[in-house]
Amino acid sequence: MKFLVRTFFKTLRVVLGPVMLLKEALTRPQGVVRSEAGQQSVDQSCRALALYQYKTCPFCIKVRQEMRRLSLNILKVDAQPEGPARSELTQQGGHTKVPCLKITDEAGNSHWLYDSEKIIAYLRSHFAQVV
Repeated sequence: MKFLVRTFFKTLRVVLGPVMLLKEALTRPQGVVRSEAGQQSVDQSCRALALYQYKTCPFCIKVRQEMRRLSLNILKVDAQPEGPARSELTQQGGHTKVPCLKITDEAGNSHWLYDSEKIIAYLRSHFAQVV
């Protein structure tokens, strides 16, 4: 029974994954247009951020859409089980959960923010007002 359930969901992911990626590509939001200095400031701030994500995770897609809407160049890290980023996410972040935004301050300390709604709220509060 466990095998059947696992196989069912694996097949479902294989079938729905490309559909979700196609929807993401077709519904890309228009990015915010900033002054050159404003965009450089945002890009500088984004260097301290990294989004740990899965390509077909619906919550990760939601965060990526908001990143596009805000014109943010945040490093996207694939946290698939076989990759080295997965162990970093688990060991340093404390959870194996995506999406996760790694925020590194000037001193090099990292804060790990989980939950798509909290990540989007953080991005909006820090970058939506920059012109």
